[in-house]
Amino acid sequence: MTRRENRVSLRAYQPSDCRQLAELFYQTVHSVNAGDYTREQLDAWADGKADLAAWNRSFLEHRTLVAWENGRIVGFGDMDSHGYLDRLFVHFQHQGEGIGTALCDALEQAAGRVPVTTHASRTALPFFEHRGYRVIREQTVRRHGIPLTNFVMERDPD
Repeated sequence: MTRRENRVSLRAYQPSDCRQLAELFYQTVHSVNAGDYTREQLDAWADGKADLAAWNRSFLEHRTLVAWENGRIVGFGDMDSHGYLDRLFVHFQHQGEGIGTALCDALEQAAGRVPVTTHASRTALPFFEHRGYRVIREQTVRRHGIPLTNFVMERDPD
């Protein structure tokens, strides 16, 4: 574990986090995923116009964790009560620091004996494969009419 990892803590989502999570999502998609998706796809996936009320409702309905370091949010993840890992995003300047792993570990542990599923981007596919997820199927989803490829993945409980 690096020194940087030791400074990161996880806490429960608070509604006051919503705007920052939406901004982190936008920035991460447009930087980290840029090598795997076209500009048009990135703009469709994260258009910068998140419905904050809908996001807040979703975060409150799910188990949502926020990674916090030195007074700022550096990542977040959320999972519904059925084991669907909906979102997992780490700030583009904090990739490879173990933040995604810490968030995923905590969310998977909270799921208990329920299989965990997710829809992983091309970019996230190796991360989830390394964690023992298997691809169920490749799929194309449409955002604002633009096709995006992702992967339905599942991990059995330990």
